[in-house]
Amino acid sequence: MKGLPILDLAIIVIYLVGMILVGVYFSRKNKNSEQFTKASGLIPGWAIGLSIYATFLSSNTFLGVPGKAFGTNWNAFVFSISMPLAAWIASKYFVPFYRSTGEISAYTHLENRFGPWARAYAVICFLLTQLARMGSIFFGIALSLQALTGYSMQMIMIVMGICIIIYTVMGGIEAVIWTEVVQAVVKTFGALLILYLIITNMPGGVAKVIEIGKADHKFSLGSFSPDFFSSSFWVVLLYGFFINLNNFGMDQNYIQRYHTASSSKAASKSIWLCVWLYVPASLLFFVIGSALYAYYQVNPDLILAIKHQVAVERLPLNASAAEILKVQNALVPADYGDKIMPHFMVNKIPVGLVGLIVSAILSAAMSTISSGMNASATVFTVDIYKRYFKKDINEKQNLSVLHIATVVFGLLGMIAGIAMIGVKSILDVWWELSGIFAAGMLGLFLLGIVSRQTKNHEAITATMIGIAVIIWMTFSHLLPPEFESFRNPLHKNMIIVVGTLTIFLTGIILTRIKKKSA
Repeated sequence: MKGLPILDLAIIVIYLVGMILVGVYFSRKNKNSEQFTKASGLIPGWAIGLSIYATFLSSNTFLGVPGKAFGTNWNAFVFSISMPLAAWIASKYFVPFYRSTGEISAYTHLENRFGPWARAYAVICFLLTQLARMGSIFFGIALSLQALTGYSMQMIMIVMGICIIIYTVMGGIEAVIWTEVVQAVVKTFGALLILYLIITNMPGGVAKVIEIGKADHKFSLGSFSPDFFSSSFWVVLLYGFFINLNNFGMDQNYIQRYHTASSSKAASKSIWLCVWLYVPASLLFFVIGSALYAYYQVNPDLILAIKHQVAVERLPLNASAAEILKVQNALVPADYGDKIMPHFMVNKIPVGLVGLIVSAILSAAMSTISSGMNASATVFTVDIYKRYFKKDINEKQNLSVLHIATVVFGLLGMIAGIAMIGVKSILDVWWELSGIFAAGMLGLFLLGIVSRQTKNHEAITATMIGIAVIIWMTFSHLLPPEFESFRNPLHKNMIIVVGTLTIFLTGIILTRIKKKSA
């Protein structure tokens, strides 16, 4: 890698080779689809918990959260505060439900409940969510490594993507989980190391960080007034609860892990282990963002190079120096927050430690991407290929389809990442896209679980109304000024809340109307 000392390069290469060797090791046992997708149900609960934690703690957290805290405040931390309630519901209701069905796909039961359309709709939403997730993570890792290596973001995504594809295809879900166990430790250690280096380089240390943070309201969790039009405390709390409910209840990444545990009790414990690890870990990244903000406030000259880079990226290649300077002077911290941590790494982290930090960032990306690839391949094989193309598929063909689908979804994730180059905030992009795609899935799922009397007709009507609401909330800002009164006034993070409740409540109301008229 260009620009990196030999020692750092060696550490990164050792880490990447180690991850591939894990895939090679587990490939010896990975001889059938049961092993590829479930690991034969023999993974210990603590390993599954670390694996789920590693999936949550992606490069969107590693880079996006410090960038968000640098550019704004701790408002996004409210997302983590919502996790325990969603975890309680998941461990009490979702885990026993999925374990009792015995179905590896999270969406098979929707067909049994409402018909083929429900399963197909949920699968499409899930796959789009995964492409958005993998794309944002590929983009996040490339953003950081570009600053360190000088290589193009496209090249970084391709090289990293190939490494992830190799060990995910060879080792299946068992390789994914055990590499994530290692990655969970590496990325957590990397975050602690970054915070230590920021504090030791900061004149005045922790006290100065707190002083500057308080003065500029960097520790605020957002407005506590009942405001659903801006990113208030309540908007993020609701968004976080519904997204985490979707993660634990409808996301194949997590549901597939429930089946790898030896029992429902072990699977439930894995959820709680993830929560108790992720909440303090996410707080650590907000602390890193605030510490970086204080550091760059004390060293304002260092900001100029970052602002210049952002201004150049936003303008055409033939832009004049005056145009670049004008854009540069208009930038605010929220515009360049995602670039702060990579800049600090390049300039302030000593030789040897850079390799460890890059390995931590690679861990953050690889864990989530590999699980996304495996889950997407499983859903495609079970819910699309075997359902619509070849129902009598034999074991050898099944495993081949899983392998091919894993490669294809890895490549599509890379393409999505390349398409995201130039976005303002990784975290904002991921939150918006996941909210849009998850809203319909979660509403339909809750309707099927809670209202046992709801049938196909009520469910499809409620879902169509819900989709119309989601589309309106997502795109109404594009309406011309004369139709401004028809635009969605709520904050974009309310899309999943309103969309989910629309489908769920409409289905309940239609069911009651039908029952009364019967």
